[in-house]
Amino acid sequence: MDTFTPCVHFVAFRKDSEFWSAVRVWGRPDFFHRVWDHRVMGDVAPGDTVVFAKGTDQDEPSKFTFNDSEVF
Repeated sequence: MDTFTPCVHFVAFRKDSEFWSAVRVWGRPDFFHRVWDHRVMGDVAPGDTVVFAKGTDQDEPSKFTFNDSEVF
């Protein structure tokens, strides 16, 4: 049987204060995404936690996809 470790995703964080406030609650994210887009939707697995700085998973995903590996 495969084991699954849930991940934490941060979405749309722009300010340091937002980021560090979320880190205090959720810990450091496993993934950081610039925007809610189709790429993020594919990265999130059942059981993962998605923390939004703005918006929710019910919002329309961006029609643009971003390379999240270049955020930091």
